Amino acid sequence: MERIQLDITKAAQFLSEGAVKAYEPQVKAAQEALENGSCPGNDFLGWLHLPSSITPQFLDEVQAVANTLRQKCEVIVVAGIGGSYLGARAVIEALGNSFAWLVGDKTNPTIVFAGNNIGEDYLFELSEYLKDKRFGVINISKSGTTTETALAFRLLKKQCEEQRGKADAKDVIVAITDAKRGAARAAADKEGYKTFVIPDNVGGRFSVLTPVGLLPIACAGFDIKALVNGAADMEKATAPSVPFAENIAAQYAAVRNALYTEKGKKIEIMVNYQPKLHFIAEWWKQLYGESEGKEHKGIFPASCDFTTDLHSMGQWIQEGERSIFETVISVEQPAKKLLFPSDDENLDGLNFLAGKRVDEVNKMAELGTLLAHVDGGVPNIRIIVPELNEYYIGQLIYFFEIGCGISGNVLGVNPFNQPGVEAYKKNMFALLDKPGYEAESKAIKERLK
Repeated sequence: MERIQLDITKAAQFLSEGAVKAYEPQVKAAQEALENGSCPGNDFLGWLHLPSSITPQFLDEVQAVANTLRQKCEVIVVAGIGGSYLGARAVIEALGNSFAWLVGDKTNPTIVFAGNNIGEDYLFELSEYLKDKRFGVINISKSGTTTETALAFRLLKKQCEEQRGKADAKDVIVAITDAKRGAARAAADKEGYKTFVIPDNVGGRFSVLTPVGLLPIACAGFDIKALVNGAADMEKATAPSVPFAENIAAQYAAVRNALYTEKGKKIEIMVNYQPKLHFIAEWWKQLYGESEGKEHKGIFPASCDFTTDLHSMGQWIQEGERSIFETVISVEQPAKKLLFPSDDENLDGLNFLAGKRVDEVNKMAELGTLLAHVDGGVPNIRIIVPELNEYYIGQLIYFFEIGCGISGNVLGVNPFNQPGVEAYKKNMFALLDKPGYEAESKAIKERLK
């Protein structure tokens, strides 16, 4: 099969001649540091060769649990936050029917998500929706004490046991958690839930190819073997031995760092022309934002859904501050075919499109936008995906992961920690008078007087 491709020509033209090539030594050193484990955060490099290390037997085990949930549940709630749900949701949304949740899918259970917010209305409405449903829960939390997820799981567990009975509920609740430690592990062992382990050396935002992502994706009815095969092929295609000019992850890391340092392009907008890719961009935003936003450095990751957002953000992108560049995910072939109809009255003046595929109109919008934005001073990177299926999505996932690891090392930060995320938690616990936070509670309440 083909591989996804990278086109940096409409970005490199904004740089001095040879600027991308000049990054080759830094990029090679960054990737070698990943490979030999000499980079900051080297205890979180388990994702690096994960695709090629996943065995068919392990995937069969994940699939078997997914099949049990699929047989026993019409709805499966995935409880997790950040990397514990974004990767799974990105793949499911990219591959699924956009209206399956509305029209109902008799083949596959409905996958819904919780534990990623503390919205009371959201959780109440979820509880109401589940009242007449045979539902199960995949609880994803290494510690079991992440506030958003723990709160949602407590509610879901109670409702599931009340509706199905404790014994039956045990068979449709799965915990993906630490191997030995934490509240979620203790609860799973006590209740007898089926469990999968979140590897200690894989951070949440890099975990989509662990059970964190694989189990929900399999529950939704998608081919996790093809997903992993795609990632494994991209692992080979971006190996350190691959020449710089042929290594698309190295090229991506080089051009985005060159735009940042040489041209002051501090915002990267991930653009798609397929609504199904909205959550791919959300996953990418966490991956790059949490990995690179350190020490007052890092490109800010944003996203837009085109052509929709051209009618809201298009003006700013075309003529606003020139601190941005775009990375466009371009899908060559849609899964379905729809022709534009002719109309006798032609009141909208669109008969010139009659007989054309809707995707041809979309492609011309994409090309026209690229030319307009480049003319307006916005560098454009294109990632060309042959079609949206498990194999190519697997490639895309690993491409972004390895590109992120390389880019973060070139930037000079630890791409695998997230110390800034803890600040809001500390304040929240102090404001809620959590035991153990008495001193912080007193101090913060003084500040708020």
